[in-house]
Amino acid sequence: MNKKWYVGVDVGGTTIKLAFVTSQGEIVTKWEIPTNKMEDGKHITSEIGKSIEEKCEELGEKKDSLISIGLGAPGFINMETGFIYHAVNIGWRDFPLKDKLEKETGLTVTVDNDANIAALGEMWTGAGEGAKNLLCVTLGTGVGGGIITNGQIQHGVNGMAGEIGHYTSIPIGGAACNCGKTGCLETVASATGLARLAVESLEYHSESVLKAIFDKNAIITSKDVFEAAEAGDKLAVKVIEEVSFHLGLALANLANALNPEKIVLGGGVSKAGPLLLDPLEAQFKRFALDRVEEGCEFKIATLGNDAGVIGGAWLAKQG
Repeated sequence: MNKKWYVGVDVGGTTIKLAFVTSQGEIVTKWEIPTNKMEDGKHITSEIGKSIEEKCEELGEKKDSLISIGLGAPGFINMETGFIYHAVNIGWRDFPLKDKLEKETGLTVTVDNDANIAALGEMWTGAGEGAKNLLCVTLGTGVGGGIITNGQIQHGVNGMAGEIGHYTSIPIGGAACNCGKTGCLETVASATGLARLAVESLEYHSESVLKAIFDKNAIITSKDVFEAAEAGDKLAVKVIEEVSFHLGLALANLANALNPEKIVLGGGVSKAGPLLLDPLEAQFKRFALDRVEEGCEFKIATLGNDAGVIGGAWLAKQG
């Protein structure tokens, strides 16, 4: 009996994650290739196709073991046609991703936003398992979001639903965002935003251990901030409190509108665990309606880097 697998693909700015996944959401094999952004990313589809064929050969499997591909990509996407209007971190602009990848692989392809497929992955086999009303927030280089209601990912009228990172947190005088606006949640609650807040505060907190780190390395990372906070550094604690305020306010407002059963936090920043989760939940409770807060549970994503490929496979399975 021939094996039948789905292919989950998660396109990131640095690497492309791929996996063969069973119909039960179990990963058969997973691997990564570098994201080739040369010439505005036009070689990415051919490299994905080549990598899938090489993996089949390595496993001694025929390509007809593969049913279809589900792919997550950053940027503004037409969900029906798989057309990428713009993906800043990749270089794609007006790029027919679905058509090109189908031509390269001979398989049907379904495309969605990368944050959406991470949400679908967590819903299927991760921290959101069993929840049909779910808000998934990815805190990494940027802030991504996926909104699931009644078990279905929400896209909105033209694919823009779930852009949580572009909720306006600071209406006047906020930092510039990649989207062209200012003061977006992404500018304060992402790994880069958190690090920026720490650097900007250094001149008033020369006693902070973060000052020594910055003087030595010329940068501060979000990991540096969380490690300093764990050691009791006052500046680091203050920065995390500021981030928690903005993130808690945004999530409470969204929850008041959507009434989710779970809010799942993923991405690198979520690895801080209670250092972020405790002040975040306090701010969420401060702003959310009582019944909304009572019905909602915060969870740290459990699938890690596998969320996207598993969600991609779920997308392919539905497609």
